[in-house]
Amino acid sequence: MRLQFLGANRQVTGSRYRLDVGGLTLLIDCGMYQERCCLERNWEDSPVDPGAIDRLLLTHAHLDHCGLIPKLVREGYGGRILATPPTIDLARIVMEDAARIQEEDAEHKKRRHKREGRTGPHPLVPLYTAEDAHAAGALLQQVQYGKPIALSDDVTVTWHDAGHILGSAMLEISARENGELKRIIFSGDVGEWDSPLMRDPTTFPHADYIVMESTYGDQDHADDGDVPDKLARIVNETVERGGNLVIPTFAIDRAQDLLYYFSRLVGENRIPHLGVSLDSPMAINATTIYKTYKYLLDEETKSFLEAGKHPFQFPGLHLARTREESQRINSMSGSRIIMAGSGMCTGGRIKYHLRRNIDREESTILFVGYQAGHTLGRHIVDGAKEVRIHGRMYPVRARIERMYGLSAHADRSGLMRWLGGFRSPPKKLFLTHGDEDVSESLASHVSGQLNWDVLVPEYEQIIELH
Repeated sequence: MRLQFLGANRQVTGSRYRLDVGGLTLLIDCGMYQERCCLERNWEDSPVDPGAIDRLLLTHAHLDHCGLIPKLVREGYGGRILATPPTIDLARIVMEDAARIQEEDAEHKKRRHKREGRTGPHPLVPLYTAEDAHAAGALLQQVQYGKPIALSDDVTVTWHDAGHILGSAMLEISARENGELKRIIFSGDVGEWDSPLMRDPTTFPHADYIVMESTYGDQDHADDGDVPDKLARIVNETVERGGNLVIPTFAIDRAQDLLYYFSRLVGENRIPHLGVSLDSPMAINATTIYKTYKYLLDEETKSFLEAGKHPFQFPGLHLARTREESQRINSMSGSRIIMAGSGMCTGGRIKYHLRRNIDREESTILFVGYQAGHTLGRHIVDGAKEVRIHGRMYPVRARIERMYGLSAHADRSGLMRWLGGFRSPPKKLFLTHGDEDVSESLASHVSGQLNWDVLVPEYEQIIELH
C-alpha cells in the first residue's frame, strides 16, 4: 500500500491523494487550489496519469475537493467517480458553476488586459468549460452511507457521514495484502458536533493509518455566544448606520445555515423585515437539494420541518439567479443583507458587492467561514487597509465582523474528540488540509496528548504503508 499526497499539504485547498492498494490506483478527491500562491497548480497536468486511475473516490462537493475533476476528465479520465447521492447532486452544480465562473472570469480578464495593454497565457482561457463539467457529472456513481463497496476481491471502501456538509463523507478503505487486513481512514472535512443542520461526525474504533484534515487544528472556535443573538446584533447595528450587510458565503452549508437563522430571526421579529438577497445560483440550487434530502439533516431541523416551518424561506428573501438580477441588487434602496459567493472572495459575484460596499463606513462585511492564506478574504480579515478587486485598489472602510459559530469544520477540540474515538493508536496519523503552522501545531499537540506518531506531509511526498 502506497500513499502519495497531491494537494492540501501544508495549506488548506486542493485536496487530492493517490492510494495504490491491492493492485488498484485510487484517487481520493480532486480539488481546486484557491490560495493565490498556488493557483498555477490548477493549470499543471495531472500528477497522475488519468488513464492509470481505476477509481476516483469523492468525500464531498466543496470546490477544494471536487473542483479539478472536469479538468481530469478532459485530460483523459473516464472511470467511475463514487460519491453519496447528495454529493453527486451538489458536485454537479458546483462543477458547472465553477466552469461558468471560469468562462466569465476569462472573458472579463481578456477584456481588461486588452484595455491595459497586457498579454499573458492563462487564465485568459478558462481552466475548463461547461462541457467538461457536464462530462464529469456523467461519470458520478451513487454509493450509500455504511455500505461497503468492493473495488476488487481484496479492496473495499465504505462512506461514513462526516457531518460537514450534506452528503459529506469519511472514507474507510480496507485492503487485504499478503494475508493481512489493513485499514486506512480519510477523514475528509470533519464537521462540528451539534450543528443546526448536519448530523454529528462518525467516529471509528480502529485504523492502521489515518489521514485527517487540520483546518482549525491550532485553535478552538471563539465563543460567539448565542449565534442568533450575535447575528441579530450585527444586522441591527448595520441597519441603524444605514448600510448593507455583505456576507461572503459558501454556497453549500453556510448559505443554508444563514437562511435557517435569518428565517428564525425574521419570524421572531428580532431583525427588521428588510430585503435579504441570496446572490448565488449555486447556493439557490444547493438549497433545493438540501430540501430533497431532509432525512439526512439534524433532528432539530427535521423537527422544524415537521412542524410545517420552512427554514429556508421567509418574507423578504430574494433569490438572484441571473446576472441582471444580481446587478439590480445594488440599485435597490434601503439597507439589505447580501449573501454571495465565493466564501473566500476568490471569484464570483461577491467581488461586485464588495466593490460597492467595502469603502462605505456604514456597511458591514461579515465573514462566517475559514479564509485561506493569500485569498482576498484573508487579506480583509487580517486588517488590510486597502485591497485589490478586479484590478483596482479599494480602501477598507466598512466594519469587518467574523463569526465562528457557523463553521462547518471541527476546531482543535472537535478534532481531538474525533481522534478520541479510536481505541488504539494508528501506525501513523497524517495531517493535511491546514496551513503549515496550523498542521504543525496540531501535530505537536496530538503527539504530546496521545503519544501518536504524526506526520505533516509535503506536497507530492510518497509514503509506503507497511
